[in-house]
Amino acid sequence: MPTVWIPPLLREVAGGQETVTVPGETVRQVIEHLEEIYPGIKARLVEEDRLRPNLAVVVDGKLSQYGLRQPLTEASEVHFVPAIRGG
Repeated sequence: MPTVWIPPLLREVAGGQETVTVPGETVRQVIEHLEEIYPGIKARLVEEDRLRPNLAVVVDGKLSQYGLRQPLTEASEVHFVPAIRGG
């Protein structure tokens, strides 16, 4: 199962956990499983069926261009990080 690294600002919603292992073949499915375990976490990650604009997802060390549709493997590591935008 993919391992999700919980960002510090969301750890209070995740019972203080730094990492969680949950099933899912996409980032969307992982978030749905996180919501079952930690109600309220989805609202902090997703807005209008997409990642919140201030977040990015890094899977296996690479910034995802697919957002919630990003495919995962059993060994994937998922990190939600603040999005950095140029100006």
